[in-house]
Amino acid sequence: MWSNKELAAEVEAILSDQSARNWSIVLYNDDVNTFDWVIDCLVKYCNHDLVQAEQCAYFVHTKGKYTVKYGEKIKLKPICDTLIEKGLSASLEKIGNE
Repeated sequence: MWSNKELAAEVEAILSDQSARNWSIVLYNDDVNTFDWVIDCLVKYCNHDLVQAEQCAYFVHTKGKYTVKYGEKIKLKPICDTLIEKGLSASLEKIGNE
């Protein structure tokens, strides 16, 4: 049985963790990069498998943008920066109203 203090600490830890993971990398369609290049970048830098990368590239192409990765800001920022350095149109975005 947990004490009220332990329960409150556990709830706070869970909420903090969820808040930290409320970030995403959004990839935008462009007229410059090929499907193969986008897929290669998603596999190499986002650790997607080939099928996931192909599906994301298709959604980016047809919808104009697509969220390709979720997580903590501190982990996503270097990935997003690398995608941008490789010529892709990407942004790091906060999810939710916080």
